[in-house]
Amino acid sequence: MATYAGIDLHSSNNYIGVINSKDKRLYGRRHDNNIDQVVGALSQFKKTLKGVVVESTYNWYWLVDGLQEAGFNVHLANPAAVQSYNGLKYTDDKWDAFWLAHILRLGLLPQGYIYPKEERSIRDMLRRRSMFVRQRTTHILSLQSMITRHRGLNYPGSSIKAFRDKFIDRLFDDKYLALLAKSQMATIRHLGQVIKDIESVVTAEISLRKEYHVLLTTPGIGRILGLTIMLEVGDINRFKKAGNYSSYCRCVESKKMSNGKKKGENNKKNGNRYLAWAYVEAAYHATRSNDQAQRFFQRKMSKSNRTLATKALANKLTKATYYIMRDQTPFDSERLFRR
Repeated sequence: MATYAGIDLHSSNNYIGVINSKDKRLYGRRHDNNIDQVVGALSQFKKTLKGVVVESTYNWYWLVDGLQEAGFNVHLANPAAVQSYNGLKYTDDKWDAFWLAHILRLGLLPQGYIYPKEERSIRDMLRRRSMFVRQRTTHILSLQSMITRHRGLNYPGSSIKAFRDKFIDRLFDDKYLALLAKSQMATIRHLGQVIKDIESVVTAEISLRKEYHVLLTTPGIGRILGLTIMLEVGDINRFKKAGNYSSYCRCVESKKMSNGKKKGENNKKNGNRYLAWAYVEAAYHATRSNDQAQRFFQRKMSKSNRTLATKALANKLTKATYYIMRDQTPFDSERLFRR
């Protein structure tokens, strides 16, 4: 009789639950996060085991890789999309593990994408790069607001990046404000160097695959953003339609509608946050390099606000790049922004 396994994974331990095709519980036990223990526990069911479900938590790499190397058929569950029975009053790790096995048996498991191990570390470097970019932007905005608050001046971010200590001493006559500004500038310069170092390593180790070269025809997408999109997407053919890809990039609305009225919101976090960031960045740069993108942005902003207008342009770009990657066709501004 076929068997199915679910693993509820935590930082230091995991709970394994195994059921058969009649939902009878055959095994349930907590283990340390040790691949030998996990493989040993599942080996007794290996001949009948149809699949092992691992929840896509922050630390799934070691477990999925180890199980695949041991010959198990592994499924990665998308935790943002797994639905539990709302009538339950109490759940725990044991229940979660058996629930994962149960929905796998029923064919209802919302699966995540197991990215190839070979390129995963490069992808993670670009993910850290995006974090450093956001941190640098935070410090630039903080320094910008301090200058405006104390001096009534407004310097753009590009100018602030070029500030030197002598200029800061002239800018602030208060020694404490000058020290604070210098400290923030040191952080901004350090983060800038870290970002450059990561970009140098990434571009030396990997290049855009042939099918992704055409991405660079899209306004707002340069080599680093192109590499980010390539490494996050993997295989574009895993998305059936442009709307599926746009949803995965978190660029669609998450409204809950009933009788033509908004009754709430659905799951905003279902999707890839790194692609969401990449396309917002692309939208920002597209407004500066493409006239039609700029006009579209201004039209949307006149009806809402800057954030929603940027998101609307990002949504446009996700759908355009879906066809660009799938069909290997260059970007067509007229076609995308045709009213």
